[in-house]
Amino acid sequence: MGSPAAAPEYFIAQLRDRREVAERTLACEFERPAGFEFKAGQSVDMTLLNPPETDAEGDKRAFSIASAPHENTLLFATRLRDTAFKRVLKSLPLGSEVKIEGPFGNMTLHNKAARPAVILAGGIGITPFRSMVIRAAHEKLPHRIFLFFSNRRPEDAPFLAELQGLEHQNPNFQLIATMTQTGKSRQPWKGETGLINQGMLERHLKEAASPIYYVAGPPAMVKALHAVLNAAGADDDDIRSEEFSGY
Repeated sequence: MGSPAAAPEYFIAQLRDRREVAERTLACEFERPAGFEFKAGQSVDMTLLNPPETDAEGDKRAFSIASAPHENTLLFATRLRDTAFKRVLKSLPLGSEVKIEGPFGNMTLHNKAARPAVILAGGIGITPFRSMVIRAAHEKLPHRIFLFFSNRRPEDAPFLAELQGLEHQNPNFQLIATMTQTGKSRQPWKGETGLINQGMLERHLKEAASPIYYVAGPPAMVKALHAVLNAAGADDDDIRSEEFSGY
């Protein structure tokens, strides 16, 4: 008989702060539990403890870790929807505890720095990549990183100002933010507009030889971008993707 499978390790994390990082997008910052280690780009399962309400979707959700491994708090961001989990998370008193299991996933930056990283993110799909690019800047990694970030409007783009500032900290990092509904924005926008497509990629990736691609966002966007990359000649072995459904 084989030995029984080990139960997943879990940690208790305490809510420290909560803020809006875009319209209808909430970021929650937790104390980082002692002994919790992770790689930039990984995720956890979070379970609410004794929530005041619940529904059919349950008390557990998967969250990418938006903070970088060197930071002493755990940051998670989520779109606000009308579910019991999201309502509880939005009103959870500071100091409340949640259960965290993980980390999980292999959406992490490749080791071979000679190959650029091309990141394609839509909306809340930015969370694992915030961790990745903050880590790259902090550790002064030599990787060239191109981050394409698509949102409807600047108001909807989590961490946009922070990512723009990161370009000044890391000469190897380039942000290409694009908006698809600028006519509905209250803010002026001078960057790219429209969906991420082959033409946009070609304009900005002239110097990116043999990149590794990372894609995260709503399922339809991930599927469409995978097709765009394949049509441009990218091999599936060089594409790492993660779908964010229900966010």
